[in-house]
Amino acid sequence: MGLIDDLAPVALDTQIFIYFIEEDKRFLPLVRPVFEAIDHGILPAVTSALTLMEVLVVPYRNRNTALADRYEALLTRSRGLHCLDVDRSLLKIAAGLRANFKLKPPDAIQVAAAMVANCSVFLTNDRRIPSVPGLKILQLKKYLT
Repeated sequence: MGLIDDLAPVALDTQIFIYFIEEDKRFLPLVRPVFEAIDHGILPAVTSALTLMEVLVVPYRNRNTALADRYEALLTRSRGLHCLDVDRSLLKIAAGLRANFKLKPPDAIQVAAAMVANCSVFLTNDRRIPSVPGLKILQLKKYLT
């Protein structure tokens, strides 16, 4: 049983997009099938709009507009991927997560997006994300062979 078998409606953390767009040699074999399943409508997926801010920092710093454009296209025009706005209701859920699980603000926003979208799985590589009732936290690195 592999990663794709463990995913249902899934929320993706920022680094999952980085591994895919920048073709990380270690993780690309794991994330490519995820993005293919999302693109084919097989796997519903979400992330928060915070992801856009996080992935654009390095391309902007390096004045790499082509890379920035690739990230923006993936996050805003992908079939099967919904980028949730960070609105008041999402922020209130994130505040509750921070209060109850001591998550850092970006992590709380990402997990809150998963909850708002009724995802059953949150795919990350951040081992600091704790278990949250009703949401299975999957660490990508655990699927490396």
